[in-house]
Amino acid sequence: QVQLVESGGGLVQPGGSLRLSCAASGSIFSSYAMGWYRQAPGKQRELVARISKLGNTNYDDSVKGRFTISRDNAKNTVYLQMNSLKPEDTAVYYCNAGRLSYDGNYYPYDYWGQGTQVTVSS
Repeated sequence: QVQLVESGGGLVQPGGSLRLSCAASGSIFSSYAMGWYRQAPGKQRELVARISKLGNTNYDDSVKGRFTISRDNAKNTVYLQMNSLKPEDTAVYYCNAGRLSYDGNYYPYDYWGQGTQVTVSS
């Protein structure tokens, strides 16, 4: 069992930056792969970035080159640095604990935070 709490969302102008944090508690954080998802109004929740237990990362094409996922196992925290933000990045962002298959696919466990709103608008 793991509890996740996101923070760092807000309103930002196009081209701006935000850093999201997700603090984990209740289990061995370093034993999980971690993912950041987002859900825009009327759309399905989508995986935008994931990081393995050892720090290997993978990104959706829509955020590649602009977002960076990282983790600090000593602080039980995963981060999402978001640069060059666009209006289409507007969504509620969720972190998740999951696992990676042998071929690198991310499978979420049913461990979700409450979400943090990111709004990109002028």
